[in-house]
Amino acid sequence: MDSHARVDVCAELGPPSVWAYFAEIAAIPRPSKHEERIRAYVRGVADRHRLAFKEDQAGNLVIDVPATSGLAKAPITVLQAHLDMVCEKNESTRHDFATEGIRLVTEVESGSGMQIVRADGTTLGADNGIGVALALAVATTTNVACGPLELLFTVDEEQGMCGARALTPDFFRGRTMLNLDSEEEGTLYIGCAGGCDVNLTWEYDIVPLPREAELVRVRVSGLRGGHSGVDIHESRGNAIKLLTRTLLRLRSGPLQLLEISGGSKRNAIPREAMAVVAGPAGFLRLLHRAATDMSHEATEESWEPGVAIRVEPVSDGVPKKAIGSHETAGLLSALAALPNGVIGMHPKAAGLVETSNNVSTIATRVQDSNVVMELGLLPRSSSASRMRETLDQLAAVGKLAGATVTSDNAYPGWSPKPDSPGLAVCRRVYRELFGNEPKVVGIHAGLECGIIGERVGNIDMVSLGPTIRGAHSPNERVYVTSVGQTWRYLVAVLTALAQG
Repeated sequence: MDSHARVDVCAELGPPSVWAYFAEIAAIPRPSKHEERIRAYVRGVADRHRLAFKEDQAGNLVIDVPATSGLAKAPITVLQAHLDMVCEKNESTRHDFATEGIRLVTEVESGSGMQIVRADGTTLGADNGIGVALALAVATTTNVACGPLELLFTVDEEQGMCGARALTPDFFRGRTMLNLDSEEEGTLYIGCAGGCDVNLTWEYDIVPLPREAELVRVRVSGLRGGHSGVDIHESRGNAIKLLTRTLLRLRSGPLQLLEISGGSKRNAIPREAMAVVAGPAGFLRLLHRAATDMSHEATEESWEPGVAIRVEPVSDGVPKKAIGSHETAGLLSALAALPNGVIGMHPKAAGLVETSNNVSTIATRVQDSNVVMELGLLPRSSSASRMRETLDQLAAVGKLAGATVTSDNAYPGWSPKPDSPGLAVCRRVYRELFGNEPKVVGIHAGLECGIIGERVGNIDMVSLGPTIRGAHSPNERVYVTSVGQTWRYLVAVLTALAQG
């Protein structure tokens, strides 16, 4: 398999302008809530090409792009993408997302035989760096025939869509928008799910460990992970749930939990989790057996060929501060009871997930006299009533288990409009360009379209993009041919919109 991990790797790919921008974007650290450098880069592009821009207090940017000759009277089209990326890496990868850019790799994917771009052990950031690159390429390539454009770049999409929430109706003027944050070339998205961050917090007194207690660390790793909306229907393994099931297999006596952690991003299916537990003498052997059984079950249930559940004795380096066995049992029961994955399918759209929940993150904080366990959840639904039901269910489990339950960062879904004028143009152009019909669907993920529609009012929106697989995980990859196809299509749609 031919791989290249050079800085200029994208120089070999076409369309050159799109890949040149993507390579520059990938070199810029841009975690959510820390988009200062990528914002400065976008402003620099605008300055170099003498394009007017403005920035709001949240950090969102709008760049005004004049129409090409003869199309100045066409309606404004908005191209929208977000500047931040999900920062996930493999356990063995040394990478600081705050200071280091992404190391790009090109290769031919085994199985498909297709050329891809991926990252070296981290997320790639094609979500949504490719969308940003497409928009900048449109704005700065001289042979694109289009009406006036506004490039709308939002911040902090991945951790609460805070940039979109801060938009005001007068920040941009266009009322036809192409969102460039979709991940399936040939598919047009016209609806999405809403979501909400839910937090369960437990605070426990520290109790002493029995003198004869054995300390054991259990690690779950090697799972595929993925996007908690786009990939949730595949029933991929959840490291926090697998860790819980492994510990609940023990029937050797009371356990005491010293530490538990897992997941790193609310919108990513957790790939890794770890717990340190204390138990009676001899329970290490039983844990080994439980871990082996659970590894086999995870492989069978969720097709997780890389799953590894490791058990090792702990001799030092861990504070001997634990919660009681009763409290441990209650916490593990709550983790087992919380729904994870698909909760319900859409009753009118075949194959579309309506409601789901991701058990996303868990962390431990040890204070002087107590231990705090914090669990993060991300429920999604395209139905407001089902969302309320799911929130009530999560809160009920938490309260029964003695947790403090809070929620924030709720965002609305995007209601499909199959008769939208913009969609009609997009369908017609796709048919004329490629000779077949595009798919027109909703997506069980949070797109900024729902919030933008709520903030701005009457706006006609369609979402599109190239094929990206494994988003929100180190398996993220973008397919080179699909980027070229998306570029051709986007340029043709913009011309058609300008011509009416």
